[in-house]
Amino acid sequence: MDSLADEFGDFVRSRTPSLLRSAFLLTGDQHLAEDLVQNALIRTHQAWRRLHHTGNAEAYTRKIMYHLQVAWWRRGKVVESLTEDVTETLRGTRRDASDTGDHATATAVRVTLQAALLRLTNRQRAVLVLRFFEDRSEVAAAELMGVSVGTIKSQTAKALARLRTIAPELNELYFTGVAR
Repeated sequence: MDSLADEFGDFVRSRTPSLLRSAFLLTGDQHLAEDLVQNALIRTHQAWRRLHHTGNAEAYTRKIMYHLQVAWWRRGKVVESLTEDVTETLRGTRRDASDTGDHATATAVRVTLQAALLRLTNRQRAVLVLRFFEDRSEVAAAELMGVSVGTIKSQTAKALARLRTIAPELNELYFTGVAR
C-alpha cells in the first residue's frame, strides 16, 4: 500500500507544475487553476490503482482537467473585468524583445496576450491552449473536449480572429504564418 502512495506522491510532485500551467491557461486565474488541478488529482488518486502500471496517469489527469473545466463552464459564468487596458501600454513599443534582451517589452507582450486570452470565450481559450500551447492535433483536442474536429477547427478560427481584433499589436509576433 505504501508503494502506491509513494508513487502517487512522486507523480504529484513531478507533474503539478506542468498541470498548473495548463490549468492557468484554461481558467485564466491562478486560484481557479489550483482548484482545477486539485480536483483532477483527487480523481486521479481514486483511479491510481489501475493507472500506476499503465503510465497514462498524466494523460488521464489532463483529460479530467479538460472535462472538469467544460463542466464548470456549463454551470455558469463568472464575470471578470480588467481594471486597466494593458494593450495601450504596448502601443509605440518595440515588438521584438527577444533579439534585444528587452525583458520589459517581453513581459508587456505576455501581459497583453494574457489579457487578450481572458477576453475570449472559455471554449475558445481551451481550444487555443490545447492546439498551440500543448501542441495537440485537432483530433486529440476534439477527443479531450468531447466535441467534433469541425468544432475545434471553427473555434480555432474564431478565437484567432478575435485575438487579432482584441490585440492587433500581437499580430506580427503570433499570427504571422497562421492562416487567416
